[in-house]
Amino acid sequence: MSKELEKTFLNALEQNQQKLLRICSVYAKDADDTKDLFQEVLVQIWRSMQTFESKSSIGTWMFRITLNVCLRFRSKENKKQKQFIQMDSITIAKFIPTKEDYGEQEKLAHLKSCIKKLNEAEKAVITLYLEEVRYKEISEILGLSENNVAVKVKRIKKKLLNCIIQIA
Repeated sequence: MSKELEKTFLNALEQNQQKLLRICSVYAKDADDTKDLFQEVLVQIWRSMQTFESKSSIGTWMFRITLNVCLRFRSKENKKQKQFIQMDSITIAKFIPTKEDYGEQEKLAHLKSCIKKLNEAEKAVITLYLEEVRYKEISEILGLSENNVAVKVKRIKKKLLNCIIQIA
């Protein structure tokens, strides 16, 4: 691989590493799985660097690869009957009304529990949304219209809020 592609890869990784790690953590059952999944994501991105065509931003392209790797991982894990989600680094204030009797860990636990109930498509949408990816980029990553993404986010937020209220 050329030095220019290597430099592009390293720069893009530096800008997006934390977001990619958080996405991996959504689909992994623990910290070790997150690291393994992240390594697989990096390998796939590295292998695909020569095919990047700049039709979207490199970050959007990396998110797409990350989600594809994570979904394949989940598919394998589901076959093994292991379904765990780690959401430790995701902002939860967007979904849970502030109550003095809830600690942040309790809010996070409620959110994790509710996100486990979502289907894979909904998890992908909400994970990217929570990473503050713009609707336009989410639409490019998932192959949906921007309007469809907005509708899905609104519906998922309502689902999560209803779920959290039932738990609380």
